[in-house]
Amino acid sequence: MSDAGQVPEESTRDLLAGSRDVECFLCGRRDEDVKFYDPPFRVVRCKHCGMTYVNPRLSSERLHEMYQEEYWASDRAKEFGYASYLAERENYERTYRRRSTTIDRYRSEPGRVLDVGCAAGFFLSVMKAKGWQTSGVEISKPMVDYARETLGLDDVRHGDLTTLDIDEGGYDVVTMWDVIEHLEDPRAHLEAARRGLRDDGLLVLETQDVSSRFARLMRRKWQHYKHEEHLYHFEPATLGRLLDEMGFDVLENTPRHGGKYVSLNFVVERVGRIHPIMTTLASPLRLLGNRALYINLQDEMIVVAKKR
Repeated sequence: MSDAGQVPEESTRDLLAGSRDVECFLCGRRDEDVKFYDPPFRVVRCKHCGMTYVNPRLSSERLHEMYQEEYWASDRAKEFGYASYLAERENYERTYRRRSTTIDRYRSEPGRVLDVGCAAGFFLSVMKAKGWQTSGVEISKPMVDYARETLGLDDVRHGDLTTLDIDEGGYDVVTMWDVIEHLEDPRAHLEAARRGLRDDGLLVLETQDVSSRFARLMRRKWQHYKHEEHLYHFEPATLGRLLDEMGFDVLENTPRHGGKYVSLNFVVERVGRIHPIMTTLASPLRLLGNRALYINLQDEMIVVAKKR
């Protein structure tokens, strides 16, 4: 074990009614090395394939329920969700304009794009402005309503990619931004994404890299250890193995453009994970309002993969 701490009390585990332990989804084994405890959760690494994941896991019902409203306006955003997701619209659109240049390098002409877990539709809004035909899938009804009514995105569907009827072989690009780490069954979603792609179609996904230098430096204080929502923590080797199994050839895996434009309010909120005093020390930044800066800690990877 490494950085394991003490075994949590049983009474602490009972706080999450209906939660359950799971085996490693990548290799199917149940032989874990505990990286650390954060009661009632533990972050573990599979001894056989190196996959990092969280145990125990919330019930499927709770995982679905929490993304409806509370996730997007959370009063505990350091551990769960966003303080005010919709208020960051301008920063998200700036982020996606920057990230979309990755797609431009592989697709010189606009085509059809399907964004899985599209939230309020900020990425799709960017792609629509660039001439792309856009479609989205999102399980949060309030976010779907926002995408349709506020952004005017007609083809954003409420539901799960694995159960909705999609245009098989109809998309040039399928994207998953900050999504795969949230999914109970990443294989099922990747299989559905593959069905939706044309024969030369591209899968573009972004997720956090648990093997990155910054993640290793921060250890249990890493900002992406949000145990209720981030079920899996990939690294290039584990994500590459999964994509290979699902019929994709990885063309590129890079932290370039993996950063985000964030408000200074967001920065103040997140540094509190390091130590509560950091929030106090950084609080003068709030006087600058919603001014934004681009931050890339090199701990998120953007992967471009081609349907095999």
